[in-house]
Amino acid sequence: MRRVVITGIGIYSCIGTNLEEVRESLYNGKSGIYLETARKEMGFRSGLTGRVERPNLKGKIDRRMRVGMGEPAEFAYMSTIEALKIANLDQDYLDKGEVGILFGNDSVAQATIEGIDRIRETKDTTMLGSGSIFQSMNSTVTMNLSVMFKLKGINFTVSGACASGSHSIGLGYFLIMHGWQDTIICGGAQEINPLSMGAFDGLSAFSIRENEPEKASRPFDRDRDGLVPSGGAATVILEDLESALKRGAPILGEVIGYGFSSNGEHISQPNVDGPKRAIVMAMKQSQLKQKEVDYVNAHATSTPIGDMNEAKAIHEAFSNARPFVSSTKSMTGHECWMAGASEIVYSMIMMQNSFVAPNINFENPDEDSAKLNIASKTIDTQINCFLSNSFGFGGTNSSLIVQKYK
Repeated sequence: MRRVVITGIGIYSCIGTNLEEVRESLYNGKSGIYLETARKEMGFRSGLTGRVERPNLKGKIDRRMRVGMGEPAEFAYMSTIEALKIANLDQDYLDKGEVGILFGNDSVAQATIEGIDRIRETKDTTMLGSGSIFQSMNSTVTMNLSVMFKLKGINFTVSGACASGSHSIGLGYFLIMHGWQDTIICGGAQEINPLSMGAFDGLSAFSIRENEPEKASRPFDRDRDGLVPSGGAATVILEDLESALKRGAPILGEVIGYGFSSNGEHISQPNVDGPKRAIVMAMKQSQLKQKEVDYVNAHATSTPIGDMNEAKAIHEAFSNARPFVSSTKSMTGHECWMAGASEIVYSMIMMQNSFVAPNINFENPDEDSAKLNIASKTIDTQINCFLSNSFGFGGTNSSLIVQKYK
């Protein structure tokens, strides 16, 4: 089995549009949540969301490519060019090698809805324009980026609800470990426009703490009342260790475990057994002892049942240890399809800079969260190894373990 290392990371999120901005936000516990009045005008129960500006890609990408990019593809381009720069991967290397791409993405609602509305208005499908189909497909990220960067390796989109980004990294890890690819650009992307979030709002899934937006996302806190939607993109470049050493790449960390499972029960309400099995599988693959995991980046989205069951799963899986636990969603909100990838990036930033980011807004534990070692404030400490959880609708679960390269 080959060793799989991380040689590049990139981020475009509501707490920063590059690694340095995000590092500062994580360390200082800065929230990226605000109240968007446009959502209230549309009839949303909750107008809370992460604040992510769409990038201006004029001058960066040819217009013929831009017209076919959905919002997730735009975000993913920004995170990927940063990751490629960190990894010292230039276009010449991409041209000559077989670099692949796996990205988690589960919707491009705005492009789809706007296309249908245009057909209804004009009664003429030719009015959609040539880019509409490429904007509206779930694979808008991988199809666009693979063409832009002239990638010749594996190329598809992972659709696994809110575990999509994590599964993309896990699948990339498996492919490289077993010798099928040397380098894969992995990640997750999430559109953030109101049209993409209406159904969630209709389920009453969102927090309605609109009078204090920055305190609305409160994972594990007794008084949590729902999640806050967010989005953007994150990129993690995986590479075979031998390949990375050969080209003198920076080695930021090593992926040593990937666990996955299905709950096999309710379509939207998580249980304890499924997440626990994913964590235990990742731990078994990594061959680590429980006490060797320094930090757990929890999936915890600030929903009553989800946080409760994850707290139970973490407590049971780490019965002989008390790693630090925090949910960066307290600052970012729930980044949905990108979350599994962005939370690897957030945890990598913590590992590189020797701190555990706080689970902000954690003021009163409940019966289950009280059993965890939750970091309510920034903790300056070495992180040699972390585990990151991602769970999604349909009961799909993913746990990844990353350690410092030795």
